[in-house]
Amino acid sequence: MSFEDIMKSLESIANELESGKLNLDESVEKFEEGIKLSKKCNEILNKAEKKISMLVLENEDEIKEQDFNIESNWAIL
Repeated sequence: MSFEDIMKSLESIANELESGKLNLDESVEKFEEGIKLSKKCNEILNKAEKKISMLVLENEDEIKEQDFNIESNWAIL
């Protein structure tokens, strides 16, 4: 399942829970399913974050690749 597919499923679950049409057992089941999907999204995002790298201009004519670190590169964004 892709990240986008998981997000669509989470949106669907949220809509079902907000509708008020589910009984307590169904609501708990949907909530648990949503938690599992949310964890999967976090795993996908963590893997993607580890793959992200930046190209940094070392000097006038040299470009260097370095891992992206949100804390040290936040000012660049």
